[in-house]
Amino acid sequence: MDSAFILHLIRHAPTRGNGLKQYIGWTDEAVLPFSANGCLGVESVWGSDLLRCRQTAERLFPNADYHADPDFRECHFGEWEKKTYDELNRDQRYRDWIDNPIDLAPPGGESLVDMIKRIDRAILALPEGNEFYIVTHGGPIRYLLKKASGQNFRQQTALHGHCYTLVWQNREAYEEGAPCTSYSVEPLMANANG
Repeated sequence: MDSAFILHLIRHAPTRGNGLKQYIGWTDEAVLPFSANGCLGVESVWGSDLLRCRQTAERLFPNADYHADPDFRECHFGEWEKKTYDELNRDQRYRDWIDNPIDLAPPGGESLVDMIKRIDRAILALPEGNEFYIVTHGGPIRYLLKKASGQNFRQQTALHGHCYTLVWQNREAYEEGAPCTSYSVEPLMANANG
């Protein structure tokens, strides 16, 4: 009998840029101070190679080996890195991208299609096994929530410091694009915010 395939998706703790509502896709920022109880029984964690994910994993999973993979990074916002909506909203290229982020890319950045290909590649590269903890970013989590639910990407929310647990009947069901059979979310940090 096949075992359930379980992904525990954790969005990194907030950074200064998050607080300023900046696009910080590949910008390598540290997390702000946060408190959380560590999950001592977890032995292996996967996730983005960026500092904010590594620091979050160190705090949440102090006994785990961290497997950093750049394919788990946030969407690359190119020239719009560290800019805010207010700084960009008069730029027609930005307005076009807001209307169609799936196919269009920021100048020097990547489209959501590009990010999705990376995330799919990272999930398929996970070793044998059925349960994985992944510390990543809002965009990748929103994509995986969309994949799990069949809903629109824009309908998904990924809050900092929350764990989104998705369960499929088995690994093959995930790979074939079947919806997940179970979904739950819980905050992991005392001062987690969106």
